[in-house]
Amino acid sequence: MKDRITRQVVEEIQRNGMRFTVDDITNQLGISKKTIYEHFSSKEEIIETIVDKMLAETDQKTNELMADDSLSFIVKIKQLMQVLPEYYQIYDRPILDEMKRFYPDQWVKIEASLDEDWDELQALIESGIQTGEIVSGYSVAVIMKVLIEAINTTMDQHFFNKNNITVAEALSQIVDILLYGLVPENKR
Repeated sequence: MKDRITRQVVEEIQRNGMRFTVDDITNQLGISKKTIYEHFSSKEEIIETIVDKMLAETDQKTNELMADDSLSFIVKIKQLMQVLPEYYQIYDRPILDEMKRFYPDQWVKIEASLDEDWDELQALIESGIQTGEIVSGYSVAVIMKVLIEAINTTMDQHFFNKNNITVAEALSQIVDILLYGLVPENKR
């Protein structure tokens, strides 16, 4: 039941943002408030559970990826930039803005996790430059700025939905453009 409730909350967040009510959830699931409160003490705890699950899942995927010595720097960078948690729908700019306003503690967790992910990505890029797998003529700060801004475009899920592109497809295309460019290899 706990999982059904959290999934429904994610759907409600997508529809109505962070201003959904517990009544919205009970109506959608056809359950009583008592059932919800048997599993969660408050709406805030439901949000916290969702955020914690997203962050734990992202951390696990990132740690597994970073520990895999069979992958090249480029493959690790590509895969790291494409890590999506199960509830990736919450990584939407308007939702995150509302979270920052109404659930600042959860926002701080997400922001800290993103900063940690960017640090890991930067370390990979620096290692790739040292080994010659990545061109050394560019500023790491500029590379990071471009990567972060490009990945942040996926937080405009309305654009991707409007154009029938999934967030996963968008991330893959963005990463390919950034890593391999727009010019075909045989035309370089």
